[in-house]
Amino acid sequence: MTKSRSKQLVICVDNEGYEASLEKRKIYVTLRDPAADKLGMLRIVDESGEDYLYPKAFFREIALPLAVKRAVLAA
Repeated sequence: MTKSRSKQLVICVDNEGYEASLEKRKIYVTLRDPAADKLGMLRIVDESGEDYLYPKAFFREIALPLAVKRAVLAA
């Protein structure tokens, strides 16, 4: 599996209580975490460059053409 397929891109639609860590309308990378998913959370690489759990309701999945997704993940 390629690196770009193992990560999902999402866009932040809410950051209430996490204003210092998340920016609305910004694209974030999620890391697969089945345990977090069961709790309604996503593991997000945030502004600090580290991954943390955030409420899944704060994000919407986005689908991008593969070339664009690769470019976003490489940035």
